[in-house]
Amino acid sequence: MKALVFEKYGGPEVLEWKDVPDPEPGPNDAVVEVKASAVNYNDIWGRRGAPQEVPLPHISGSDAAGIVTQIGDAVTDVKIGDEVVVHCGRPARGNKEGEGQQYNIWGYDWPALDGAHGEYVCVPSENLAPKPTNLDFEGAASLPLVLVTAWRKLVHKARIKPGDTVLVWGAAGGLGVMAIQIAKMFRADVIAVASSDEKLELCKQIGADHVINRNTQDVRKEVRNIVGRRGVDIVFEHPGQATMGLSVQMASWNGIVVTSGATSGYEGQIDLRHIFFREVELVGSTLGTVFHLQESLDAVQAGYIKPVIHSVLPTKDGGEGQRIVEDDEAVGKVVLVP
Repeated sequence: MKALVFEKYGGPEVLEWKDVPDPEPGPNDAVVEVKASAVNYNDIWGRRGAPQEVPLPHISGSDAAGIVTQIGDAVTDVKIGDEVVVHCGRPARGNKEGEGQQYNIWGYDWPALDGAHGEYVCVPSENLAPKPTNLDFEGAASLPLVLVTAWRKLVHKARIKPGDTVLVWGAAGGLGVMAIQIAKMFRADVIAVASSDEKLELCKQIGADHVINRNTQDVRKEVRNIVGRRGVDIVFEHPGQATMGLSVQMASWNGIVVTSGATSGYEGQIDLRHIFFREVELVGSTLGTVFHLQESLDAVQAGYIKPVIHSVLPTKDGGEGQRIVEDDEAVGKVVLVP
């Protein structure tokens, strides 16, 4: 089979579309023919070798949708011919809430498995979930990592409820477009922050009630114009260093800042008085389990959440897909098709 491989760290030019051995399933594994995969920021981190190195040579890719072609002798939960999506975390199941678990991410820091950016993949069968029947493979592949992350952040960690005001940073990116739709499903009021008017137009189309261009507007001032001095009930935080201090300041009394990433850096500066005087909760969140993914896919199947795709490229051109994400050009997800 062919896959997108890098044998040294660097820019997109280190990626090569080349022959690699076909995967063979172990007793509890399934081999999936990849019909589509997607680009995530951890693909870029892996290729750079920072903030942590990955084993070389390396095949990235933490999202895939496809068809089961082989199963191990002990597999009973899927069968050959099933159309599936892949949950990218280990452990995949664990306890229902996923509390107290340390995750490894497939295609990034799970060294025993090659990632999704190839023609076939081999994963534990417990990491598979049925593809929603109302989606094609490209749409399904765009969802798992960002969907399960946003779902757990808002539903299980921030305890979103009708009437909440939710501020979404990076609202036109993969996580952001999921967060907007989940928040509207729960009848919350959404303030979307993004870097261009084009991106904000997309945010309005998928349900955002208010939009702020972070490059041309004062985010704190605009949020105050919308909600007054009260602040917002939930801040959907993932840029990290560039936004964390402001996120805490914009949260309401007893508000929640829920974070799952730090794409702009890890050292967020916070005025602690905003935490203790106003009793703001600062909550960390990560992937969640297959249980959370299936919950969120049920919402997709019901029509509440739809894929938002920036572009579809051949997997051999995955370097260009990574460049689009790295340069903050993507509105939604970049999808790759072998």
